[in-house]
Amino acid sequence: MIQRLKKWLVGYQADEDHGDQERLAALKEGPLPRHIAIIMDGNGRWAKKRGMPRIAGHRAGMKTVRDITRAADDLGIEALTLYSFSTENWKRPQDEVNYLMGLPEEFLRTDLDELVRRNIRVGMVGCEEGLPPHTLRAIQGFKEGTAGNTGMILSFALNYGARTEIIHGIHQIIDDVKSGKMDKDEIDESVFGQYLYTANLPDPDLMIRTSGEVRISNFMLWQIAYSEFWFTDVQWPDFSRETFYQAIEDFQRRSRRYGAV
Repeated sequence: MIQRLKKWLVGYQADEDHGDQERLAALKEGPLPRHIAIIMDGNGRWAKKRGMPRIAGHRAGMKTVRDITRAADDLGIEALTLYSFSTENWKRPQDEVNYLMGLPEEFLRTDLDELVRRNIRVGMVGCEEGLPPHTLRAIQGFKEGTAGNTGMILSFALNYGARTEIIHGIHQIIDDVKSGKMDKDEIDESVFGQYLYTANLPDPDLMIRTSGEVRISNFMLWQIAYSEFWFTDVQWPDFSRETFYQAIEDFQRRSRRYGAV
């Protein structure tokens, strides 16, 4: 009986893998977003609904981070940016903040080898000032450990706020104009983009937000001028490959005219 069950499970998994490969092949035939940005929302509500502490929701959300990173890489997405901790999140309970600040260390221990095998580069967008030393060490470990990789760029938005980012960029431009490094007449959209945290990334083609909220929450306000938005009621810990594929299929059905008729 046990042997028959094992054979059934192996066959079921093979069917699932074959179906996923077919789905991937079909998606790759259509236009794919170069850069996908995700507002990962709903960890706390997911945990509360199950009578669990908010931290349990964040732990469950880490599994989704792994799954969606793999899915994006399998599709050949150029860049994936995950909104991990905003400048407003410091207002949360201290034990929750401490746990979130420790996640990069855990992720470094458990996932660095796979990221290297997959040729994924890891980076950060946000303000390093104010982050705990152990968090910064983990981020630096990711950067150094994947520096030689040439595939998908996986960026974590930590201590990130778009308004702060824009003001920071303006200050840098003012300093460069005052010092003579740049003439103010040289400043255009392209130049300004080089002063943002995302200077090494293309603007997001697709912005996804989970958990039913329909707002941007101070994320990439400059960069999403022509992004396609996709909102879902699914909470981040339950966000699956299938949901991710649905978002991309919806993206492929849209006509992106950038203001043209």
